[in-house]
Amino acid sequence: MVKIVIQSRFSGWYSLLVALFLAFSAQAQSGALVFQTDFGLKDGAVAAMKGVAFGVSPQLKQFDLTHEIPAYNIWEAAYRLEQTYAYWPAGTVFVSVVDPGVGSDRRSVVAKLKTGQFVVTPDNGTLSLLEENPGIEAICLIDEQRNRLPGSGDSYTFHGRDVYAYTGARLASGTIQFEEVGPPRRTDIVRIPYTKAAISQGVLSGTIPVLDIQYGNLWTNIPFSLLQQAGIRYNDRLVVDIYDNQKKIFSGSMPFVTTFSAVKEGQPLAYINSLLQLSFALNQASFATKHHIGSGGNWRVQVQKQRTDHSRTKDSPAARD
Repeated sequence: MVKIVIQSRFSGWYSLLVALFLAFSAQAQSGALVFQTDFGLKDGAVAAMKGVAFGVSPQLKQFDLTHEIPAYNIWEAAYRLEQTYAYWPAGTVFVSVVDPGVGSDRRSVVAKLKTGQFVVTPDNGTLSLLEENPGIEAICLIDEQRNRLPGSGDSYTFHGRDVYAYTGARLASGTIQFEEVGPPRRTDIVRIPYTKAAISQGVLSGTIPVLDIQYGNLWTNIPFSLLQQAGIRYNDRLVVDIYDNQKKIFSGSMPFVTTFSAVKEGQPLAYINSLLQLSFALNQASFATKHHIGSGGNWRVQVQKQRTDHSRTKDSPAARD
């Protein structure tokens, strides 16, 4: 009888330990892996990356940010990361591969953000915007002797599969810890220059980091809080100047409103987008197409509240839409 009781208790403890182990393993392998590339979906490149990640951990949850970054457009890759990182929990691993320098001596890194997410990427400017917001806590160089798909050493042009997807999956699944990615390095990174949002004597300045491409709206990096600081309120009219480097491309005025339907079809408006940043649009038309405006660090915008002294009237050339 004593033997049966002991066996029963042992069996109970053993079952509990197995259950705890399985629960811990499931939790350790429940991280999210989010892919972003400029590959498109016309061929098997993205599927190959996901297959590598699945091989590391079949339990790993895999998601897509986008694979429609314009080819070689590092700036847009940087913006899309800034646009989305905050909606993913700490521990999420982003793999961002827009890598025109693949196979060169550009560095492969994993950045840990101050909010707890990780970004696996070439250090080519992709981290430029995340460095400012939310900030980078630490960076490790990827040690390809330990963190590279086995058997891929003779491949030089698909680091997205061989290095980034493999390392990202190992990190997201808990196979390795951040410190095991490779040697730490200082948080100095390759930066893409751009105009940061600022205010001076009532004039707001910033950049157009990206277009709302489906509709041709212009999104700036000027936060709503900066407009409030400048004393700009809804239904004010704004004077807007847009530059490509030093060349002025657009100058005009428009109302600052909450909805597109506040103006007639085809008319311009300023509004706050879903990221709570100042944006410009034409109601049911493309602002970008009509005025030949693009996006990136070279596109600057200046905005101020239209004065009521009629120094700039509707008939003034600078105020025409």
